[in-house]
Amino acid sequence: MNATTPTAVRAPRGTDVFEIDWADGHRSRYTNELLRGYCPCAGCQGHSGTIRFVPGGNAVLEGIEEVGNYGLGLTWADGHSTGIYTYAYLRRICSCPDCAPDSPHARRDELAR
Repeated sequence: MNATTPTAVRAPRGTDVFEIDWADGHRSRYTNELLRGYCPCAGCQGHSGTIRFVPGGNAVLEGIEEVGNYGLGLTWADGHSTGIYTYAYLRRICSCPDCAPDSPHARRDELAR
């Protein structure tokens, strides 16, 4: 178990909060807007390898599915569902104070990889 192994995922219906507890004890909290804006699909992110926030789309989360043992598929209210949010990706986009760019625990430098 490591920093990209989830132990619990919570996304209560009707809220705008998505939480993941990780095996290393960290808890990530995301807004639906953040997750939708960082959708990892090629349609949203293109093929450049640089991850960027893409505003727009419906940020109401309608469904969550496990994708193998490595990630989640999220379905948004407008039907968009092509992004596979790997657990490693979700951990990298965590924006809590411990993971913020100026934190000693920052993971942002991994986004460009």
